[in-house]
Amino acid sequence: MRFLLVMVGMVLVFSTGCFLHKSGGANSQGAFSDPPSTVSAKTANGKLIVTPENTLAGKVVRVVSSGRFAVLNFPIGRMPLMDQRVEVYRQGLKVGELRITGPQLDDNIVADILAGDVQAGDQVRVQ
Repeated sequence: MRFLLVMVGMVLVFSTGCFLHKSGGANSQGAFSDPPSTVSAKTANGKLIVTPENTLAGKVVRVVSSGRFAVLNFPIGRMPLMDQRVEVYRQGLKVGELRITGPQLDDNIVADILAGDVQAGDQVRVQ
């Protein structure tokens, strides 16, 4: 008898949830609608536009200030070219500029410090 009551109760709970969701929910003003930030990214036919970011980004692993160079770490299989300039960012602000000089070992590479203040942990992005 208890089993039957529990099953009937579960059916009522689940059917009520499905009913509210199909009819637009408790708020007919769009409680289940998209947040405002994603609405502007949709096209006229309602499809979402997704643009992948292809920027090569790495991280400063070590800085040798006396030699004015830094060791950078990039994702495996993606490295900047030799003599390529990269920008250094800390908390979203540009703080320096580097030039890739090498040598490269696995996913680490050395770069000369051209300008700015570079610290370990800073983000590096290819221009």
